[in-house]
Amino acid sequence: GTINFPPYCWIEGDRFVTTPTKPVIKSRPLAGSGSFRPGPMAESWNPFDILPTITQKTVEWIAKQKKEQPFFAYLAFNSPHYPIVPNKEYHGKSKAGYYGDFVIETDGMVGKVMQALQEHGFSDNTLVIFSADNGAETHAFERLEKFDQWSSGKYRGLKRDIYEGGHRVPFIVRWPARVKAGTSCDDPTCLTDLLATMAEILSQKLPADAGEDSVSMLPNLVGEPKQPVREAIVHHSINGTFAIRQGKWKLIDAPHSGGWSRPKPAQKALYKDLPKIQLYDLKKDPAESRNVSVENPSIVKKLKTLLEKYREDGRSAPIAR
Repeated sequence: GTINFPPYCWIEGDRFVTTPTKPVIKSRPLAGSGSFRPGPMAESWNPFDILPTITQKTVEWIAKQKKEQPFFAYLAFNSPHYPIVPNKEYHGKSKAGYYGDFVIETDGMVGKVMQALQEHGFSDNTLVIFSADNGAETHAFERLEKFDQWSSGKYRGLKRDIYEGGHRVPFIVRWPARVKAGTSCDDPTCLTDLLATMAEILSQKLPADAGEDSVSMLPNLVGEPKQPVREAIVHHSINGTFAIRQGKWKLIDAPHSGGWSRPKPAQKALYKDLPKIQLYDLKKDPAESRNVSVENPSIVKKLKTLLEKYREDGRSAPIAR
């Protein structure tokens, strides 16, 4: 979970390293930005320690690995999720307040991990993936007003929304032995694809009932795609709204954001006279500013049919892999 949910303590293996004996009776604000939810807390708990501590633990663990033995590390940063708690040495490093400073501190922590891989001789043939699970939080509106900085870039929407700003995330890969430096790929992919990708790298066959929305992106990583690796990608918002993306087209099966951006699902007056389906040409209109569903009924029908098929099948990935 995130660090503003209890219990507030360190756990290593299956044991408490610090015992949560101090109750947090009500939501407590932090020195950075955000607050703790009520629940048990260890006396020594300090949210500013978390990012550097888990990074240092990872660096120490890498130092113990052997070149002849493959290893896997999953480093789940608490940043830039709330609470926003950049350490003092990073204050003022950005032009977007504490949030921007927290992002820069995250970059610094990634650098420490990369340095550890280099120092211990693992850099060339270690696959490193850096990504995130969703778009920016709604506090991005405050940063836009205060710092003229929009976290979603050219895209519309934020975390929880069905729009691109809710789903577009950084996805950076470093693997000198297989991936050419400085290259990029425009073929859409999804974090669900990591399972099938790792299975192919390891020459492991997935069971038919595993990874029902996972397609290997390995051809894209190594620069050998013969065609788009995915037939389409399905998006899902916090209220259950679905969207489907195929090529340049994205269909949203609702007239609203599906989340917390306007028009919200409950704000029916804002979209009562709009088409029930949204269709966007993301090549021409990445900001999803012009709904072209009325002008393209055949595209709407095609994507709506494919979305319904995926929902009925319970999967978007082909079974034979």
